[in-house]
Amino acid sequence: MRLTVLGSCGAFPEPGRACNGFAVEESGFRLVLDLGYGTLPRLLDLWPTGPDAVVITHEHPDHCADLHGLFRVRHYGRHGRLPLYCPPGVLDRVQGLEPDVSLHEVFDVFALPGEWTVGPFRLSGIDLPHFVPNAGIRLEGRRVLAYTGDTGPSPALRELGRDADLFIVEATDRPGDTSGLLMTARAAGSWAREAGARRLMLTHFWPGNDRTAAVAAARESFAGEIFKADEGDVYALG
Repeated sequence: MRLTVLGSCGAFPEPGRACNGFAVEESGFRLVLDLGYGTLPRLLDLWPTGPDAVVITHEHPDHCADLHGLFRVRHYGRHGRLPLYCPPGVLDRVQGLEPDVSLHEVFDVFALPGEWTVGPFRLSGIDLPHFVPNAGIRLEGRRVLAYTGDTGPSPALRELGRDADLFIVEATDRPGDTSGLLMTARAAGSWAREAGARRLMLTHFWPGNDRTAAVAAARESFAGEIFKADEGDVYALG
């Protein structure tokens, strides 16, 4: 399993970066997790013909805005249909940008939460707490990759990241946030430890935050390898 970071920012992209997005490849099958602002050009640089499947965790635009661009690539380029796995609300949010053509002309939509076979992966979408419906994603192939999307603390994180080879956890650390519906880097480390994950990747950094400090905070409770998501970084999950 090979993972490429397309974007790592929450809310809006910092200069030179993009919002959340990850490209995953196994046995020649190409899947993208989230398509926030600025991820599509990076995706097409990596895969000029696009992915074989798309998974979107929730409808906030820093996770799904570039799904609209991908729709236009497929629609006007006549590249054929594409499976899309997402919670309710995602398609409605993106459809508002394209009022004259139904997104269903390109996307075959499969609901999350739920379990699906997607190429070589067993995909499990697990409901996690956020301001809108959000599905944490667990991909089981030769290795196990888990990704929270956006979430507050929840016991469901233990199952989502259970024994994962890599657990990608949002570490927003938004100044002044008291909602309980976002995560801190310190909490990300704690949940990765409770899940028994082998490695932890922090992502969804609030613009302007010190990413090195976030890794240090997560390290207080997680003893395994910790990475900070950086655009263009590639990981082989061996």
